[in-house]
Amino acid sequence: MEKLSLEAKKAWYAKHRKANYAASLRLEGFCVSKDDGEIKLPTRVAALKAVQLVKA
Repeated sequence: MEKLSLEAKKAWYAKHRKANYAASLRLEGFCVSKDDGEIKLPTRVAALKAVQLVKA
């Protein structure tokens, strides 16, 4: 059997973690799509700027 690299193992677990989370959301009645897990979140600096603009 071929040994898997640590990066390959991490990628496999990340992929299945996302799939399991999406499946659990569907079981709870939420509508999820494949693209929901791929949304890029803003950086910390961008988030702080947005909050400061809202508060001003």
